[in-house]
Amino acid sequence: MQILIVEDDSLHRSYLRDAVNAALPECKAIFEADNGMIGERMARDHKSAHIVMDLQMQTRNGIEAARTIWKERPDTRILFWSNYSDEAYVRGVARIVPDGAAFGYVLKSASEERLKLALRSIFIEAQCVIDREVRGMQQKSLGQAKGVNDIEYEILIDVALGLTDRAISARRNISLRSVQNRLQQLYEKLGVYQTSGDGRDGRFNLRARAVAVALMRKLINYNGLERSEVELNEWLDAD
Repeated sequence: MQILIVEDDSLHRSYLRDAVNAALPECKAIFEADNGMIGERMARDHKSAHIVMDLQMQTRNGIEAARTIWKERPDTRILFWSNYSDEAYVRGVARIVPDGAAFGYVLKSASEERLKLALRSIFIEAQCVIDREVRGMQQKSLGQAKGVNDIEYEILIDVALGLTDRAISARRNISLRSVQNRLQQLYEKLGVYQTSGDGRDGRFNLRARAVAVALMRKLINYNGLERSEVELNEWLDAD
C-alpha cells in the first residue's frame, strides 16, 4: 500500500505521516505534496489509490484536485482532512464523490485516535467515515431543518455569478416561473425579506442581500464561486 499526503502545512504533513505510520503498518511508501496541483501529478505518477487531502490550499485546493483525481481514477480512496465544516466545503465534496467511492471527511480538531480509525476504515475496509459535525451539515445541505436544497443552491450560485432569471432558467433547464418560485423560497430560508410593517420594506436588493447573507453564513465561499465561474464559462462557450 502507498499513501499520498496532500497538505500545504509542513507541520500537518509531519503529523499525518506519523499518524499513517501508526495506523497503517501495511503502508510501504508515503509520498507528500504541498498543494493540489502537485498532488494531482503525484497521484497520476504513482497511481495512488489512497490519499489524505487537505481542502484549503494555495495554487489548487483539495476539492479541485480530488475532482481531477477521481475523474481519472474513480476507485481512489480519499480522506479529506480539514479545518472546515462549512456548508460550502461539505457541498463541494458531495458534488464530486463518484458513486460507490470510499472516502472520509475528518476535521483537524478530531483526536489522534479518531484520525487513525478513519485511516484504517477508509483505506483497509473501504468504509466511508464522516465526522459528526460534518454529517450534521450534510443533512442540512440535503434540505432538512430549513436548509437550502440542491436546486436552490445552484440558483443561489447563479445569482452570485450575476445571471438573470432567464439565464438561470436556460442554464438549469427549468421554467422561468420555477426559477422565480425557488428564489422566493431561497429568500425566505435566508431571512432576507423585510416584513416588519414599519415602512422600511424594500430597502434591500434581495438578490444582493441573499448573496451577502449566504457568504456570512458560509453557505458559499470564494473557492466554490471560483469553481462555478469556470463551469459557467464552459456552459457559455457551449451555448
